[in-house]
Amino acid sequence: MNALPDTTSADVRDRKPPIAVLPIGSYEQHGSSMPLATDTVVASAIAGALGRQYNVLVLPPITISCSHEHSTWPGTVSITHQTLSAIVADVAASLAAQEIRHLAIVNGHGGNYVLSNFTDRG
Repeated sequence: MNALPDTTSADVRDRKPPIAVLPIGSYEQHGSSMPLATDTVVASAIAGALGRQYNVLVLPPITISCSHEHSTWPGTVSITHQTLSAIVADVAASLAAQEIRHLAIVNGHGGNYVLSNFTDRG
């Protein structure tokens, strides 16, 4: 299994996926034995499974997100909820310009509460 999607432009042109899947994790402590990217690994695995089962465009993960609650742990890197929100909005706009009008978010980190602003839309 690839760590990143290996989809080509020709794949997207031929398959015309109506939905894109965006895995979002974090880069934060998970104790002394788990990788900092654990949440991203999990979200990416779920997105990859969706991509194998459905005609969706699996996007590369957003690895750094809102992990301020873990900021005192070595290695944790965090961005603001405004930055994460702006990234997701920009991704959605970019996809819409290509006629992919639906974006499914696979969130692997509970601290990304701002994502409900996108997922709770009707």
